[in-house]
Amino acid sequence: MKLMSLNRCHVPDNLSGVTSYDPAMEVDPESVGMTRKQVERIWRDVESAYKTGFSPAITICIRRHGQVILNRAIGHARGNGPEDRPETPKVLATPDTRLCLFSASKVVTAMLVHLLDERGEIDLLDPISHYIPEYAQNGKQDATIYHLLAHRGGVPSLPPDTDPEFLFHPKDAANLLYQTKPIAPSGHRAAYHALTGGYILGEIIERVTGQTPREFLQQNVCDPMGMETFNYGLAPEWRNQVALNYSTGIKPTLAPAWYLKQILGASMEDVEKYTNDERFLDTICPAGNIYSTAEEASRFFQMLLDGGVYQGKQIFDPMTIRRATIEVSRPEFDKMLLLPMRYAMGPMLGDSPIGLYGVNCKNAFGHLGYISIFCWADPDRALSASVLTSGKSLIGPGLPAMIKLIAGISLNCKRLHSSEKHRFAIQ
Repeated sequence: MKLMSLNRCHVPDNLSGVTSYDPAMEVDPESVGMTRKQVERIWRDVESAYKTGFSPAITICIRRHGQVILNRAIGHARGNGPEDRPETPKVLATPDTRLCLFSASKVVTAMLVHLLDERGEIDLLDPISHYIPEYAQNGKQDATIYHLLAHRGGVPSLPPDTDPEFLFHPKDAANLLYQTKPIAPSGHRAAYHALTGGYILGEIIERVTGQTPREFLQQNVCDPMGMETFNYGLAPEWRNQVALNYSTGIKPTLAPAWYLKQILGASMEDVEKYTNDERFLDTICPAGNIYSTAEEASRFFQMLLDGGVYQGKQIFDPMTIRRATIEVSRPEFDKMLLLPMRYAMGPMLGDSPIGLYGVNCKNAFGHLGYISIFCWADPDRALSASVLTSGKSLIGPGLPAMIKLIAGISLNCKRLHSSEKHRFAIQ
C-alpha cells in the first residue's frame, strides 16, 4: 500500500516554512529547571508527528512552573487536507489558531458544575432529577450528578440511528436523554459518555443559574482569565483563525468503524463534515466544542495546578480542584472505550508506569479530545500542557507518533525533587 493511499496531507521538505512561533514568548528553559536540549527534543517529536502527514496542523503549549517553554504551531489551519488540491488556498497555522478541543471540553464543563457545588447552589450527590424533574424516567430517578461526572450515569450514548444533526440542537438531544433507558443502574458500570453527559450537565447549569453554559463560562472563567475565545463554539469575528478538522489515515472498516459508531454515533467522515459546519461553531456542545488556542488551554490547566488562582484572582477554591481530581474508583475496563480507565469527577487521570499523559504520571489529570488532542496538568512536574491537532486518524502511523510525543514530554520534563519544589515554591 502506498503511503498516499493512507489519506494524509502534503508535508514539505523544509518544515521551517510551515513553523510559526515567537521566541520572545518562550522563557529560557534553564530558568524553570530544564535544558534547551530537552525542549528541542520535545519539538523534534512534534515535527516527527507532523511528518507522518496525519495532521495538517499541530499546535502545542507547555508551561513549566507557570512559565511558557513552548508555544508553537506547525502546518496549515486550512487548505492542506488530504482531499485539498495543490491550488487550494492555504492558511498557515500559528499559535493564535483556534482548534476545537472536542472531549477535552469535558473538564471545563465539569469544573463549572464543581463551581456550582462550591457555591452551594447544587450538591453533587443530588439526583439529576432534583434539578431536571423530567429526567426521572425509565429507571434514572436515582442517577446523581456525581455518577454523570464519573461516566457512571448509565446513558453513554444517544438512541441508535439518532440523526447527527442533533449536534446543532442541544435541547433536542437532552430531551432524547430524558426518555432514554439506562444500560445499567447508575453507578454500576464505567461507560464513557462521549456527548451525552455534557448535554445533561449543561442543562443543570442553565436551570440553576439562568445562564447558558457559554454565558456562565464567560463570566466565571474567560473574563477573569483574559481568555479571548476559550468557550463553546466560536464567535464570527474569530472564525478566520479556526482550523478545519480532517479525517486522515486508513478509513476504519468493520470492527474499528463499529467502535467509533458506538462512541461517537457517527463515522469519522460524518464527524469531519458536521464539526466543520458553521452551525457547530454557533451551538453549545458542553462535552465537545470549546474552541481555544493551545496557550489558552494550557493557561486553564495551569490555573487548576495553581490551586485555582490566576494572576491573584481566585477562580476556583483549592478544595474544589482537589475534589474534582480525586480518583472515583479503582481502574476499571470501560464498556464504551474498551480500555482500562482511571476517572475522576470530570478529568481522566494518568497512570504509572505508562498512562494517558506519558511515563510515571499517576497524579496527572486532564482529558483526551477525539483521538489526538491532549490537555493536562501534572503536579509532579509542575507542568501544564496542551497538544492540539486538526487531523483525526484512528489507524495509521499518526497515532504512534502522537504517543511518542506525549511520552517524550513526560520524559524530558523530569519529575521534581523535594529540594527543587522548595526552591521554586519560595520564588
